[in-house]
Amino acid sequence: MNTEIMELVVIGGGPGGYSAAFRAADLGMQVALIEREETLGGVCLNVGCIPSKALLHVAAAKEEAERLSKHGIRFGAAELDLDALRAFRHDTVSRLTGGLAQMARQRKVQRIIGNARFAGPNVLHVEDRAGNVSAVSFQMCIIAAGSSPIHLPFLPDDPRIVDSTGALELPFIPKRMLVIGGGIIGLEMATVYSGLGARIDVVEQTGGLLAGVDRDMVGIWMKRNSHRFDRIMLSTRLESVEAAPEGFVARFNNGHEPATYDLILQAAGRRPNGDRLSLEAAGLQSNGGFIAVDSQMRTAQPNIFAIGDVVGQPMLAHKAVHQGHVAAEVAAGHRAVFEPLVIPSVAYVDPEIAWVGLTDDAARQDGIEVDVGKFPWAASGRAIANGADYGMTKLLFSRETGRLLGGAMIGPGAGDMLGEICLATELGADATDIGRTIHPHPTLGETIGLAAEAAMGSCTDLPPIPFLCPRQ
Repeated sequence: MNTEIMELVVIGGGPGGYSAAFRAADLGMQVALIEREETLGGVCLNVGCIPSKALLHVAAAKEEAERLSKHGIRFGAAELDLDALRAFRHDTVSRLTGGLAQMARQRKVQRIIGNARFAGPNVLHVEDRAGNVSAVSFQMCIIAAGSSPIHLPFLPDDPRIVDSTGALELPFIPKRMLVIGGGIIGLEMATVYSGLGARIDVVEQTGGLLAGVDRDMVGIWMKRNSHRFDRIMLSTRLESVEAAPEGFVARFNNGHEPATYDLILQAAGRRPNGDRLSLEAAGLQSNGGFIAVDSQMRTAQPNIFAIGDVVGQPMLAHKAVHQGHVAAEVAAGHRAVFEPLVIPSVAYVDPEIAWVGLTDDAARQDGIEVDVGKFPWAASGRAIANGADYGMTKLLFSRETGRLLGGAMIGPGAGDMLGEICLATELGADATDIGRTIHPHPTLGETIGLAAEAAMGSCTDLPPIPFLCPRQ
């Protein structure tokens, strides 16, 4: 068995893993990066957030072209070229993975392709695709092993039953598609396939879609997307799926009629990959695949760190990147901690929903009194001109301290604008700080300032609030 000795080994080449490896190399460490796939980028870049956004862009552009007929511009019927669409998705991913490979070479990060398992607190065994096993000894290690889709055991083994990875391959455009799970992944894929012509049913065990998202935003989204779905079956369980010549017959509880589908998407969540690493050999334990860490991302073994999906929710690439930087800096002897006040989230559906921090429901559950500022985009000239007057910006401020505790937006570019709300929350801004910051006009971003003004009762772009305006 071949043996290599490294100062730092990173397990996993996703956003968190390669960010940790590159940061450690920039700080002068000798770094090896172990990744089971040929390319870096992990699920997010190769079979997740990046290819899905490429397809969402195409689907949104097609639907926007159709909506423009109401504004005086008419196009012919759209023609769908699946091969060209697949090529666009592939080229988008290849451009980014190629850039990562080049940056790894520039930093002299040694790449090792294979599956890693611990053989001790300072040793990994790495098995390549040919079954050959090599040993890698390390002084320090960062676990960035990510997560995998949950597969429902009662579903038939059939290529027409896919997870998010299979759905992004665009095997074909079905006439009818069943999405199992009403979370972000399921609804993003529903948006893509609906935009390309499929009729969609969604089955969700809980009582609502997009759990954890501000209910005002979800309500607006559901109203805007009623045309996509034949059925949204909430508080419902998929009981069985049987293969039939014309597709799959799915049966549900709660009184819903069986239906036949050409394609079924499993989007029932993801589980961390911690249990795949033989953690016990390194003296570590996991809780359902999750690994406990402190604010410096250290595990119970002080020379082993963990970041990203394997350390807990939310399973988001941008969280993993920041944790990777902290772990790398601590491994290199620098002082760093991961202590964010908030971690933003975006659902790249149509229209886009973005949120961060506290929601109304969470505030009520925690007994926190808040003042809410809402600005409907129906009062925004830019939103009306863009056909986005359905949108909304919402901010929540602590009634006790006045500080911003969270916010949410729905509409075009919501995710791009959310950064201002994140920064304001981290800096402890209040409604006056945000409302008196001059925002450019006419923009969608100025709705953040206007929502803060609404919370103060000083917004002149909305009707007056009687109890704040005594002289009428």
